[in-house]
Amino acid sequence: MAGWLSFRLSVESWILEERDMDYCLGSPVFTPIKADISGNITKIKAVYDTNPAKFRTLQNILEVEKEMYGAQWPKVGATLALMWLKRGLRFIQVFLQSICDGERDENHPNLIRVNATKAYEMALKKYHGWVVQKIFQAALYAAPYKSDFLKALSKGQAVTEEECLEKTRLFLVNFTATIDVIYEMYTKMNAELSYKV
Repeated sequence: MAGWLSFRLSVESWILEERDMDYCLGSPVFTPIKADISGNITKIKAVYDTNPAKFRTLQNILEVEKEMYGAQWPKVGATLALMWLKRGLRFIQVFLQSICDGERDENHPNLIRVNATKAYEMALKKYHGWVVQKIFQAALYAAPYKSDFLKALSKGQAVTEEECLEKTRLFLVNFTATIDVIYEMYTKMNAELSYKV
């Protein structure tokens, strides 16, 4: 689990391999989120690759783009990509935390729809128009069973549910702190946008 996403605020650490993301987001219900995350990482990395010394941190990218784009900022470039990336990562964080906290549908305890719905409502719903919201609701029916999801999260290793959840809890400590720092950076730099797609 710790190798799935290793976060520091340096850009180099934000490279997320498709095969690693499949372990957490392999279900069809997560396909749009996975595609969005991958696309946004690609956009951020493209900016970073133009000058790794200049764009060493995510904050460096935002500061340079703010000066470079003027009135168009933060609606452009890696700043916009990171805004959507942090929202997708917040979805993952809330989703995993909800599972770890034992939140579930008492009538169907092996389903993860409750967890995915909570994550969507907290992280993404307010940025989506009616059509996208309905697409997400329909996709929930493709959500895997909790047992299958945890097995995939454990990369097929023979671990108990509690062992998997404990590793996930440990992972969430740094993952949550990193996402919180990015949200705080966006607030301090007045870079957050609230339009709907």
